[in-house]
Amino acid sequence: MPNMETALKEAMSVEGALGVAIVDYSSGLALGTLGASKELDLNVAAAGNTDVVRAKMRTMEMLNLHNETIEDILITLTNQYHIIRPLTRHSSKGIFLYLALDRHRANLAMARHRMKQIEEHLEV
Repeated sequence: MPNMETALKEAMSVEGALGVAIVDYSSGLALGTLGASKELDLNVAAAGNTDVVRAKMRTMEMLNLHNETIEDILITLTNQYHIIRPLTRHSSKGIFLYLALDRHRANLAMARHRMKQIEEHLEV
């Protein structure tokens, strides 16, 4: 099982990656980050995207979608893609992967596929 540092490096190897974080959505804190820049504060993104994940989970509960799980949440901006992927392993509940991509350099399908692979092997 890859550790967090390895998972962060693997995510940053995705074409167009700008930054990645592993986030605890119960607290909103980034457990690990890689690739931040002055334009992309990954700690701010971790806290803000925690609200997105919590809101979606509440909505799913209100809709009685108990047999469904979130594979990922995609936010499309003018120049970026932001992918949020909650971890589904029992030992990793309450954690999500967050990846910001340069929209003009990234292949969205490949990025989503790579995030799934990373999530399947990551133990937090």
